[in-house]
Amino acid sequence: YLKISKLALAFAIIRSKPPGKSCKEYTEHLAKIVSEQDTSLVSEILWKSKVEALEAEVLRLRQELLLNKICPKFGLENSKFLKSFMSESAYRMSYSSQLEDSGCDVSNDYSFDCLGTTSDFHQSEHNLHPSKYCLEIAPPLSLWCANKEEPLTAPVQFLQHLLEIRKLSEIGNLQADLTKLEDDSFTICSSVSRLLDGLTAFYNSPKFPISDILTEAICVLISLIADTKLSNHVLKKCFKKLDEFQKKLIQIILRSSSINRFQALHAVSHVLVLLGRNNVLRNSLISLLLSEVHQFAEQMCQAHQIQDACDITQYENIFYLFMILEQLLQNETEESNVSSSQYDGEEKNKFMKNVDQIILHLSDEFPLFSLYLWRVSVLLNSAQIQ
Repeated sequence: YLKISKLALAFAIIRSKPPGKSCKEYTEHLAKIVSEQDTSLVSEILWKSKVEALEAEVLRLRQELLLNKICPKFGLENSKFLKSFMSESAYRMSYSSQLEDSGCDVSNDYSFDCLGTTSDFHQSEHNLHPSKYCLEIAPPLSLWCANKEEPLTAPVQFLQHLLEIRKLSEIGNLQADLTKLEDDSFTICSSVSRLLDGLTAFYNSPKFPISDILTEAICVLISLIADTKLSNHVLKKCFKKLDEFQKKLIQIILRSSSINRFQALHAVSHVLVLLGRNNVLRNSLISLLLSEVHQFAEQMCQAHQIQDACDITQYENIFYLFMILEQLLQNETEESNVSSSQYDGEEKNKFMKNVDQIILHLSDEFPLFSLYLWRVSVLLNSAQIQ
């Protein structure tokens, strides 16, 4: 192959050689142009990395400044608060390091039963409570420095500090002025954005077992959204970014095609379920899931009518969306204080409009898919009745 490529290149140079130049001169001329382009490209990459490093440093300084504005004495008080906790492992979650190495044999922490519910979901949700594990330690800046290999570290650290300040101020151990958050929304939004970008990058090419910093990142994100006071700042200013994050996770599930992908898909599904526990995010997430499921169901129906083969990989992946939907809709019907009318009516109506016809067409050849479609429609109707 290499010899053929060299020969083809030689013929191309000979045929395109301008008059008055030898092949050797023209080849040296082309080599010089390519070399200059390579040098320019390398220089551009170096400058881009320098700019990114400087932007990260500016954000870190802004984070420190905001923390000092909110609570000037937080560093000193937090150092005292940490001494009794430094020997404890406060960032453990049941699914962080127990995942098996094969996509065909996942741990019990991620197993879904026939109703699509995570067997250990309520326990892991309890572990995520800010007052229990995630926020017992918020390392001071001097104890936990950002690592170039860990882009999640800096935003996780900053957001942990915010949550810890909020926690300590609530119980009266620390005086803090959280109104300062309104004056610097850029720092909050940038930190949350970097956190979500880091999580997206991991789930695009996950490596198991999950590292501690990723466990902490998920823990901080869920705790931040669950905090009634801080979540107002986050959801109000970062809702679009969170919505994009949910869309990207759904696309990661649908487009995954590796053989041992199921372990990663369980992890992504679990994060989406945790995000969907928030009332604001749940409505948008259910709408996104209904849209994708309905679109795929119509594609299958069209393929069935023309006797065309369906995408078997996406067919397998779509069941993760069913499982997530069922969990969110089951949680919805269990909470009487939340009305189903809060769902996006357009997506719900689109789904319910022709779901019976789709089930009728596909039930013989795709009984399992039809069954899941029917169960989702039943859950939507039961939510409406309640």
